[in-house]
Amino acid sequence: MKLQRRWLCPGRAILLIELKPPLVLLNGGSTTLLLVLTANPILSRSVNGTHLSVEKNRVLSVKLYPEISRENPPIASFIIRVVSSVGDRKALTHPIIDKQLKNNDDFVWPIEVPLTGKFIIDVEFLDLKTASPNGGEPSSIWAEGFTAKQSNETALACLGRMLTEEINTDIIINVSDGSIGAHRAVLASRSPVFHSMFSHNLQEKELSTINISDMSIEVCQAFLRYIYGNIKHEEFLTHRLALLRAADKYDILDLKEACHESLIEDIDAKNVLERLQNANLYQLQKLKMSCMRYLVKFGKIYDIRDDFHAFLQCADRELIADIFHEVLNTWKGF
Repeated sequence: MKLQRRWLCPGRAILLIELKPPLVLLNGGSTTLLLVLTANPILSRSVNGTHLSVEKNRVLSVKLYPEISRENPPIASFIIRVVSSVGDRKALTHPIIDKQLKNNDDFVWPIEVPLTGKFIIDVEFLDLKTASPNGGEPSSIWAEGFTAKQSNETALACLGRMLTEEINTDIIINVSDGSIGAHRAVLASRSPVFHSMFSHNLQEKELSTINISDMSIEVCQAFLRYIYGNIKHEEFLTHRLALLRAADKYDILDLKEACHESLIEDIDAKNVLERLQNANLYQLQKLKMSCMRYLVKFGKIYDIRDDFHAFLQCADRELIADIFHEVLNTWKGF
């Protein structure tokens, strides 16, 4: 067996396997030739291996499958050809395949045309992807995808260092219990409010400080870490409501939506009234409806009767009307 490997460009590999029949078969069995196909060596840790199996019993068959032990089978897009290297170089081409390869039966191509003499099996990978463990879109393992991901991660890490190590900071944010350095350009790029603040004839344009008296140093640090892209999940959860207020004040829509979605996930009897109040204040319709359903449809109003009565004494009239409207709609269902 003669093997040739050629790399044409990142994301595309052609592997040529040259087999010289006759294949000697004993007792009518099949001969299997296995080749471990890996991606660029730099990326081989991401794709542990794909096997090419050529079997000849009564019919020559070509199989392509991953390692049996793989927990995350690859999604392969490829073209496979069998080319006779004698005579008129007859070529058989299988249509483009784009599927996840989980076992040795996922791609089997029986070659029913008789081949004599030397022939070549040509596997051309157009793309090779792995499924996201979080259920997101599959991502390519080829160099350009890896390079972009690595570049983004490195850039975010450097941006985070600029904040934590106060590298060339040019603005000081004074909060209720401390101060922290930041960068005008970063703040302006993430927030239309900061952009306006630094662009027009406002006090902050001339001075090197911003005063945010309604924010603590811990919340400010979490707020800036989100802006700079290096906030930890635990820190985000701890300061969600304060971050929601900051997101609304400084018009950072992605942070506001992140807080909105997160607050929906763990509503309980202890926090439902506070979240309902904030949902109404910041016009978070999904959170508002989730809180009202929790109170009314699940009967939690009775579990927190005293707190709910106190809540009604100071709640917005329109919000109270919405709650009773939800109560009436629920009663209609009985």
